[in-house]
Amino acid sequence: MPSATLLRSLQVAAPRRLATTSRRYASHGHGPQYNEPTGWLFSEKPPPPGQKRKKEDWERLWYYGMYGSMALAGVLLYYKPDTSIQTWALAEAKARMEARGEKTDYP
Repeated sequence: MPSATLLRSLQVAAPRRLATTSRRYASHGHGPQYNEPTGWLFSEKPPPPGQKRKKEDWERLWYYGMYGSMALAGVLLYYKPDTSIQTWALAEAKARMEARGEKTDYP
């Protein structure tokens, strides 16, 4: 039979478990919080018939910024200089052939 001091030391060293189990949530203990589904797109109720939806302040700026940047990117890509190795090699070969006096254009 182990001595009482040995039993006490084992009891102190053993990890203590809580009687009640608790879960930790990201909302610091207030329980799970989420938006209940409403059935509406983006939880936004449609306006009554005959009325237009009121846009928020940021929407127009977002549309102009998003589609304007896409249009600008398209224009820049269209006018991008040709820097491929094939184009450079063709120009270099023509220059070397003309320097040697060879014909570069064929009928």
